[in-house]
Formats: sequence, C-alpha cells, structure tokens
Amino acid sequence: MIYIMVGFFSTLYNGIINVIYFTRFFNNNIINRKCALDKLKKNKKSDSSHPPINTEIKYSRVRLINVSGSQVGIYSASEALKIADQEGLDLVTINDKSDPPVCRIVDYGKYKFAQEKKAKEAKKKQHHASLKEVKMRYKIEAHDYQVRINQALRFLQAGNKVKATITFRGREIQHSDLAIELLKKMALDLSNVAEIQQQPSRDGKHMIMILTSKKT
Repeated sequence: MIYIMVGFFSTLYNGIINVIYFTRFFNNNIINRKCALDKLKKNKKSDSSHPPINTEIKYSRVRLINVSGSQVGIYSASEALKIADQEGLDLVTINDKSDPPVCRIVDYGKYKFAQEKKAKEAKKKQHHASLKEVKMRYKIEAHDYQVRINQALRFLQAGNKVKATITFRGREIQHSDLAIELLKKMALDLSNVAEIQQQPSRDGKHMIMILTSKKT
C-alpha cells in the first residue's frame, strides 16, 4: 500500500513539474514572438523614411525621368517599373508633391549613398552665427585700428556677426560724433565682406554697431 501511494505521489509530482515546464515554455514563446514582432515593426518604421521605390510605388501615373536625368513622359507606375527592370535598375520617387508624382530610374544603392553624402556635407556647412565683439576707443592709433579690422575680418569670414563697440570715459561722451565716424569708417573698410545690420547707436556709455557677413 505504501509503495502504491509513493508511486501515485511521484507520478502526480512529475505531472505538476511537466505542467509548470510547458507553461513556462509556452509563455516564453509568446514573449519571444512579441519581441520579434515589436522589432519588425520598429524596423519597418525606420525604413519608412526612404521614398517609395519599385513595387512600393502605388500611384496610377508617374512622370518618368530616365537614368541620364532626361524627362521621357508620363507612364503608369507598372509601365515605368517595367522599363526600370529592363535596364536592371530601380524606380525611385523623387517628388511626390507634383501632379503626377515624379519618379526616376536609378541604381538605388548608389542614389541612397549620394543622398546621404549630400546630407552630411550640408550638415557640415551649417553654421550658427554667434555675435563676436571688437572693442576700441574713439581715439585709436592706426596700427591698433588695423588690428581691430583684421580681428573683425576673421570673425566675419567664419560666418559670425561682429559687434563693434566704442567705450566712452567721463566727458568723452561729448565726442560721440567722432565715434560714429570711426564706426562708419570700419563698415566701409569691411564693405567687401560685410554689411551693416545695426547702424551706429548709443547704448549708455557705449557706441555700438553690428556688422554681418554679406550673403553670397
């Protein structure tokens, strides 16, 4: 009788262990599948940044540009894709705002690389202009004045704005007209690279003028 009971409980214990094991296995499969689906959705979302290409193009008509960049006419999307396939190339949407949308026949790998390179170069060229200050007195020696001109020139060529400041001491404020003349002379001497953004004006004990690089 004891052996029978031991065998019964042993079988029952093993059954419970198996149920727990398969429950965990089933739950892990569900979790893994959910993670895989989430990852797939995330990848699809990140890929959506590229323009519609090949079979992703669902427009009824497209304006087709060939591989050399010449416009060849208006075709159905399927016809345009067939032409691209015949040339062993891809059909890429380059302007979906026009009517009909514009598509071009290209090697998409090379096209994507060129677009990314262009974007990187444009980012490098971006420059947030900051305001650099050049200080001087209204009575300044020619050599010191030239030093200030060279300093302002470097700032302007780097794409920055220049705040030219003349500071008055005591009764020097009476000679503000001389300070204005000096600032206008500076603007004239830098006129090949700069233009006046803010005309000479008094600011307390200072006379200031702001120059900005000329737009090319």
